[in-house]
Amino acid sequence: MVPSMTDGYDCYQNALAERMNGILKGEFLIYKCNSGKELKKLIAESIRTYNNKRPHLSLKYKTPNFIHNKKPEKLASLV
Repeated sequence: MVPSMTDGYDCYQNALAERMNGILKGEFLIYKCNSGKELKKLIAESIRTYNNKRPHLSLKYKTPNFIHNKKPEKLASLV
């Protein structure tokens, strides 16, 4: 996996992408894949887990999809 998604070597240019890459590498890609197909499958599974099962402190321990699917008037009660 290429670590940079920016036009230079400054990781702060795209902090969100760097954060996601760090989470993928640190929490989900914990072993070496044998093929590109295996890596692609593992990344897709990791993204599903991140969005649907992994609680986030910044979302008061809710998942991103839980928050995304809430109606705006219901979100106010979570703040």
